[in-house]
Formats: sequence, structure tokens, C-alpha cells
Amino acid sequence: MITPAYLQKGDTIAIVSTARKNTVDNLKPTINLLHSWGLEVVIGKTIGLEQNQLAGSDEERAADFQVQMDNPNIKAIWCVRGGYGTVRMVDLLDFSTFKQNPKWIIGFSDVTVLHNHLNTMGYKSIHGIMPISVPRATQQAIESLHTALFGQKLSYEIASDPMNRMGSASGELVGGNLSILYSLFGSPSAINCRDKILFIEDLDEYLYHVDRMMMNLKRNGCLESIKGIVVGAMSSMKDNDIPWGKNALEIIQDVTKKYDIPVIYNFPAGHIHDNRTLIMGNTVTIEVTASKSTLVFE
Repeated sequence: MITPAYLQKGDTIAIVSTARKNTVDNLKPTINLLHSWGLEVVIGKTIGLEQNQLAGSDEERAADFQVQMDNPNIKAIWCVRGGYGTVRMVDLLDFSTFKQNPKWIIGFSDVTVLHNHLNTMGYKSIHGIMPISVPRATQQAIESLHTALFGQKLSYEIASDPMNRMGSASGELVGGNLSILYSLFGSPSAINCRDKILFIEDLDEYLYHVDRMMMNLKRNGCLESIKGIVVGAMSSMKDNDIPWGKNALEIIQDVTKKYDIPVIYNFPAGHIHDNRTLIMGNTVTIEVTASKSTLVFE
């Protein structure tokens, strides 16, 4: 996997929208943060555009992203928010210049489309907080993004969860938002799960649909071939009038119980304020013991 150049003071980062609309008015805390890191900021043309839910048309969002990819002075592209829409513009992008000068693409949730697409091409990317998240993000989440972007050693140690499955494994970290992963199977942006460490998280899904998506991963052979699982936040899940009978974590546990692999539950990443940064495509080692879980980026 190819690692984009880490940032240095004086570099420029672009903020764009690949999905839902957003205005520049609420980006002041983010701009101040980046300036405190010694970075310059470019606000993309999609910030402030509006087409119903989206930040302009598919073509406008793709064109803005393309400009930032092709500009050699832009060292990273930070997606302002998720929602839905990235999948509508990803096939309009030309990665020819990016391949000559790769840069960090940052975001989570709907940005999983880009994480997976870049993974199929052999490039690392950053799963982490987005500009609209900055005012509510924990200090640990913000610091972890800085650590990843500036090429410092990234590792995590968290308390053991009763649901964890103990063991250790090493492999390339892939994944992201479960709904997006599920929707990308069968497309050119679908990840190869073999010998990987799979990270999943999600928000605002019906519990039966979580089961459907996990069964899809199983039937696609993804769960058969991975070496470990890191389960982030499964936030604001919904149930039907007739209950499904298991919560989201129990659903994941039920579908994965036959596989002899380590599993970390309730890892601090996803749609929560403490959304710690993950470098997708990077080799990681996970170790799950009775007292703690560790995730170390090599």
C-alpha cells in the first residue's frame, strides 16, 4: 500500500464536500485548528453549494474534488461531512494525477466510498473526524488526527470489553461504515477482505438490517477470509414494533462467533464524539486480552 506524504507545517489542506451540503459559517473552529497546526486552508467551491440535500450537482462535487487532487500545492483533502452522495460522484473522478502525487483523503461515514475505492487502487487514507465534527470532538480524537497526518506513531490501548474475543492478529486495516461496505460489494470499489483486519461502524440503522448486512459480508466470503475484526460505535440503532431480539453488537457477535479470530468491541471510532483516527490500508496488529485491547499501526 502506498503512503501519501505526511504533512509538514506550511502545507495546505483543502476542505470540500462530496456529499451533503454545508456552509463556511460553521467552519471557523476547524480553520482555527488547522492554523494552530501550522497549516494553510483552502475552502472548496462545493462549500456553500446546494442542490436539495447535496452540495451541488454530482458534476460540481466531482469537479471540486478533482481540482484539489490535481493541485500539487494541496497536500490533503478533508471531506467536510458525510450523509449520502459520494458514491454518485466517485466514478466521475480521474485519479491519474493523484497516482503521480498521492495525498491524504480524510473523513468517515459516507467517505467510506473513497476509502474503499482508494484501497482497491493501493493507497492509504485516513478515517477520522470531519470539519463539522471538530467543535464536538474529544481532544483525543483531534490529537489522533494530528498524529496520523504528521506521520507520528499511532497506537491505541483500551479497556477490555466483555464481548471481546481474545487473540492477536496482524493485517491490513480495511472497512469503515458498514452500510457503505454493504452497498459497494459487487462494484469496482469493493474491498478485498482476504487476510485483512476489518473495521466496521454504523449509525441510525434498523437492527434487522444490521443482521442483513452482516449476513451479506458472510455470504460474500468476507468473514471467512479476514484475520480480525474491530467494531466501532454502532450508534442510534432502531428496532421495529416487533423487536429483533438482539442489539447491534449482539448481532455482530452472533454472525461472527463461528470464526476463530480476535474481535474488539466498542472501539472508540465512528459516529461518536471520541472518533479516533484510523489509517486505512495500513498494516496493524491487534491484541485482545482479558484486561485490555491494543491496536498498533506498523
